[in-house]
Amino acid sequence: MPKIDMSKAVVRTSTVYPGEFADATRGREKTALGNVAGLTQFGVNLTRLKPGAASSLRHWHEQEDEFVYVLEGEVALIEDEGETVLRAGEAAGFKAGVPDGHCLVNRADRDAVVLEVGTRAASERAHYPGADLIFERAGKSARFCHLSGEPYPEQR
Repeated sequence: MPKIDMSKAVVRTSTVYPGEFADATRGREKTALGNVAGLTQFGVNLTRLKPGAASSLRHWHEQEDEFVYVLEGEVALIEDEGETVLRAGEAAGFKAGVPDGHCLVNRADRDAVVLEVGTRAASERAHYPGADLIFERAGKSARFCHLSGEPYPEQR
């Protein structure tokens, strides 16, 4: 297995969410390790959450499984039915097609580091409970739209 050249791993602090949702992940640093390794069937991210930061908006995927493993610190796993604290050494998994919106929030006073692994389906639809937001991807085309189906303006 080729060693990953970590100097090529880019830390992303920006979000892909449109306008009114752009601040949802302020304080999140995401490093796409799977991209550096050239992986195409699943993604692997090393995600640092500063105190108060969320991993994402609460969401669920129709086609993609997700798995998270806490490496450092602790996070609140927020799901439709409530919250569960995940500490270093603990994990959670989210099966595709199960409509249980979830995200991680760092409510502690120090950084948390989480390893995220997820399927890379050719087509996908992600739902964001409580938000007027849906994500759709078909091949290389992707967009965020309102629940009505009207697309959000493209983000730059």
